[in-house]
Amino acid sequence: MTDTTKQAEEARDSASAMSAPAPEAARAPGAPGPEEQRQIHIHLRKIPLLAGLNDEEMGRVKAELRIRHYQKREVVLHKGGSGDGLLFLLSGQLQVIDVTEDGRAIGLRMLAPGDFFGEIALINNSTRSASVVATSDVLVAFLPAPMAMQLFSHSPTVANQMLRHLAQKIQRDSEFRALLSINNTAKRIYTYLVLMQQKPPQPGTPAVVNLPTHQDIANMINTSRETVTRALLTLVQQGIVQKESHRLIILNPDALQKLVQGS
Repeated sequence: MTDTTKQAEEARDSASAMSAPAPEAARAPGAPGPEEQRQIHIHLRKIPLLAGLNDEEMGRVKAELRIRHYQKREVVLHKGGSGDGLLFLLSGQLQVIDVTEDGRAIGLRMLAPGDFFGEIALINNSTRSASVVATSDVLVAFLPAPMAMQLFSHSPTVANQMLRHLAQKIQRDSEFRALLSINNTAKRIYTYLVLMQQKPPQPGTPAVVNLPTHQDIANMINTSRETVTRALLTLVQQGIVQKESHRLIILNPDALQKLVQGS
């Protein structure tokens, strides 16, 4: 059994264990402790979608939120579930995946703290189009649909942030489709790193932060974990990147770009 198939089966098993009638976030087993409850307001201010709310608006949002823990490999959202709310990742890391008919888990993108998800099904009043799986222990906030839709329609800052997010998502999805069309596997990996790198606000070295595991990268770009490992090792040996814990520093962006271009 391959790692990818095993991951897909674990995702399906976890999804089956969840009770269908309950709201998505209520299915997680653990609630946050007192210390985490005191930190919730700080976390919410770090979420770009909510950062522009005044104290009164933030208070109403906080009163509606349901905070839950999920352990690594648990399913936070499952494909086909109801779009009954908007979710925010407060800590940890998530991966959006789609499970094909033959049982393969296709990674679509990674989510980091501050990201929100589940917005498409909410806006369209439709079912979830993909699953979201915890790749580490995570803390997630669930905002029920009525309050989320009220924010979209009555808060200009939230509406503007949502429009920007949707525009960026369309662009990112287009870039990712172009990436998957590259026949050369190594070039797909190099292109993925270029798309994922974040440039610092001040002059400095770009990096891929919250670096996914080699298996997660392989799932997203349709290759094997071993191929990703070899490609990253080659970049390290050539002095193009430096690998740290959960981060990949791009020491020579120009050299990486040349590999993408094949020159």
